[in-house]
Amino acid sequence: MILSMDEIVNAVCLHQAERRGVKPTDVSLELSWDEDTGYTAEVWVGGRTQYLIEANLIEAILRYLHSEYNIRAYSEQVRLELEDEIIAIVQQ
Repeated sequence: MILSMDEIVNAVCLHQAERRGVKPTDVSLELSWDEDTGYTAEVWVGGRTQYLIEANLIEAILRYLHSEYNIRAYSEQVRLELEDEIIAIVQQ
């Protein structure tokens, strides 16, 4: 299964909204990849900024897979890749 960048953004927004007790529309973020830091996201909620690392992104993706697709996966089954955009490849 492959998740698009839009689905990854949705996963992180839903996860952060749940953790912070806000609506998903109150969360905005920017995904990025850098040779030194790998896959990261800069998240803005309520005027505050937080940086998430790849492990945080995968955690959000795992919760999204369970809530939206009823798929239980482990972090070892999710791999982020950079093609035209950042995608998540889920091994099943």
